[in-house]
Amino acid sequence: MGVLIPDDVLRAAQMTEEELKQDVAVMLYEREKLSLGRAARLVGMDRIEFQQLLASRGVSINYDASDLEADIESLRSLGRL
Repeated sequence: MGVLIPDDVLRAAQMTEEELKQDVAVMLYEREKLSLGRAARLVGMDRIEFQQLLASRGVSINYDASDLEADIESLRSLGRL
């Protein structure tokens, strides 16, 4: 599904299409509607670039205890812990 934003709306908001896409991706990530990976793909960035975008906007990474436990289990299964 595509969303069409008229050029006059972008001009009125004084934003480029890329800036609007970044705002939408960051907002959806903050609201936990998109994962970091999906939000990054929405704006054509890799995860590290998107994390840098989040940091530049003062947005914390969504990472909780269950994420940590899953990462630890993954490391154990790989024999790295």
